[in-house]
Amino acid sequence: MSNTTKYIFVTGGVTSSLGKGIISASLAKLLQARGHSVTIQKLDPYINIDPGTLNPYEHGECYVTNDGAETDLDLGHYERFLNVPTSQANNVTTGRIYQSVIDKERRGEFLGKTVQIIPHITDEIKHRIQILGKSGEFDIVITEIGGTVGDIESLPYIESVRQMLWEKKDQCLVIHLTLVPYLKAAGELKTKPTQNSVKSMREVGVQPDILVCRAEHHLDESIRRKIALFCNVEPEAVIESKDANSIYEVPILMQNERLDEVVLKKLGLPDKGQPELKEWKDFLARLQHPKKKVTIGLVGKYIELKDSYKSIAESFEHSGAANECEVDIRWIHSEKLNDDNIAEKLKNLDGVLVAPGFGSRGIEGKITAVKYARESGLPFLGICLGMQCAVIEYARNVLGWENAHSTEIQKRCEKPVIDLMEEQKSITNLGGTMRLGSYACELEDGSHIAEAYGQKEINERHRHRFEFNSKYLEDFESNGMKATGKNPETGLVEVVEVENHPWFVGAQFHPEYKSTVEAPHPLFIGFVKAALKNKKEVLAN
Repeated sequence: MSNTTKYIFVTGGVTSSLGKGIISASLAKLLQARGHSVTIQKLDPYINIDPGTLNPYEHGECYVTNDGAETDLDLGHYERFLNVPTSQANNVTTGRIYQSVIDKERRGEFLGKTVQIIPHITDEIKHRIQILGKSGEFDIVITEIGGTVGDIESLPYIESVRQMLWEKKDQCLVIHLTLVPYLKAAGELKTKPTQNSVKSMREVGVQPDILVCRAEHHLDESIRRKIALFCNVEPEAVIESKDANSIYEVPILMQNERLDEVVLKKLGLPDKGQPELKEWKDFLARLQHPKKKVTIGLVGKYIELKDSYKSIAESFEHSGAANECEVDIRWIHSEKLNDDNIAEKLKNLDGVLVAPGFGSRGIEGKITAVKYARESGLPFLGICLGMQCAVIEYARNVLGWENAHSTEIQKRCEKPVIDLMEEQKSITNLGGTMRLGSYACELEDGSHIAEAYGQKEINERHRHRFEFNSKYLEDFESNGMKATGKNPETGLVEVVEVENHPWFVGAQFHPEYKSTVEAPHPLFIGFVKAALKNKKEVLAN
């Protein structure tokens, strides 16, 4: 299979944020539904090794794979659409490419030659592109190239594509995503930005095979013919991508535009029949026509950039649809919460989620939100730092330990109920050194979390340095906060719950990373179900 793997490259022009990741994932979904094995990878042009040390304001959420790779958030889209796990090989950065080449040079592998962009950097890029193809697992590898054509950072990637097009003529195809803006003053769509974008591609030796055109208005036949003529593609290869209400509508829109058919034809792959996408369409129907509605407060400190919590928001879409319910997220900035305004800020909510994060900013607001949810009986879900805030709050307000804290925030606190993991104490570098990837967890019978999962042993993804300090476990358990999930090997506390509360769960792991359209995460389903029950009881009273 490695000799016949097909490679599809998705590039972007004119402007960023046109949706290369969603188009890549939608095409992959359609090809997968036609019986082809497909994977997607992202090439990111920044020099950071990975987004693990990047501020969420810079790059949005840092997504984590089963094998512990800290990656671009687009890999979350890939998994949510395909329902197939990604890995370290699915995300490559310029930093990783250059680091690898420099390491080889230091080891003398280039035999004294001058190391250059071409061929050494481009050879490394091509090698990384083909790792997944040569694994023998996939018929098709879709490679999304970050940034836009013309960016100086992207040039080595585009050059690598040019070389692969030459070396593997019948195995490669280029899809270029571009913008066809509507000028209100002129009352018409303008094709010149698309023409100039394709011209930039040609100048570096790459002719797109298919153009996907983002537009607010319908592209009529005359516009399509004009784009095809000026950009050297067939009219059928000019694909309209209109704005959609939900990213999950895009595969259906692309199917209607016959994108998958055009791709198969150009790659010489067999058409295995129209994809049914029954589960996908059922999900869409439930998403678009909910029977109920709940309002969940998402308390975090990166609220200005909602991409910081992308996987959480998408998990609510999946679990809401599973409950035939619309989940209205109320975004609440933790820095703006205090004892005086908490009741006002969190009123009319059916549940509260305290989000993950790092650092001291906004932490007291998160702790205040936990206290409100615990005392008012509001369904609560704390993820990672959110779980740790629940532990701190309980120590302060139930156990009476006023100086309880996390040593992440206060190094020498009197009661370090959250402390640095033992294996983290000698680490000085920040990048890629946390507890990362999938770990086992054993759930306590009769707990809310065991009921949600419907099983006793689970595996979930982690991204943290600090943990529940087991030294204090007996104090917590004898006062009503139970450890209902533990790592079977280390005994680390992974889940806490509060007794005599309708639904109060804190999880050290990140359930949002594993929720997909076809397999909504059970913990989110359970949380939304609890929020629905809470709303019903409130209305009844």
